[in-house]
Amino acid sequence: MKYNCVFIDLDDTLWDFHANAKSAMQEIYEERNLGKYFDSFEQYFAFYAKRNLELWEEYGKGTISKEALQLERFQHPLIQVDVDNAPLAKEIGDQYLGLLPTRTMLVPYAKELLDYLYPKYPLTIVSNGFIEVQYKKLHSCGIEQYFAHVVLSEAANALKPDKRIFEYAMQLNNAIASETIMIGDSYESDIVGAQNAGIDQVYYNPSQDKSLKDKQASYFVENLEDIIKII
Repeated sequence: MKYNCVFIDLDDTLWDFHANAKSAMQEIYEERNLGKYFDSFEQYFAFYAKRNLELWEEYGKGTISKEALQLERFQHPLIQVDVDNAPLAKEIGDQYLGLLPTRTMLVPYAKELLDYLYPKYPLTIVSNGFIEVQYKKLHSCGIEQYFAHVVLSEAANALKPDKRIFEYAMQLNNAIASETIMIGDSYESDIVGAQNAGIDQVYYNPSQDKSLKDKQASYFVENLEDIIKII
């Protein structure tokens, strides 16, 4: 299959969201002495990470607002240890949004994949992430120059898996669905979303999640290096 346009998710497909979030939150945990509430940083981060994933799924479905997501993900860990302090959660959230996009860890082989794709295809980020942090992430980790376009849900007025965000990205690239492919790590957002828009998909599944073995995708890969053999 000959593709003329490549769409790529950012968080946990290129930019290592989990590692970068953990780094930023550990700095906040220590600076704010949150150990007085929690047994360990690992306990705190586990509370956060589980709820954050759930909230992003709800945000992707359009059932919660951006503001609700931002507050709830930091309020939730505190409530688990009987600390009901919304102002503190808000302060942590604001500090986190300042720190997070300064982190620079990439997913293994992300840079190598971009070096391979960049001379061959126009590349476009397609992300549900927030405008105020996604551009900073790209700049901080030194990969912004690879992308012809950055399409974020807030600008497109549609969240993955809504096909409209993909259609918006195709319009920017003067591309058609049959010649476009999407690379992403979220089955529901990236793969189902691309399917909704009639676009081929590469499902990046490094955890080898067995619950998804019966799901459909154009291609499955366990590491980004394997994508070079496909495109």
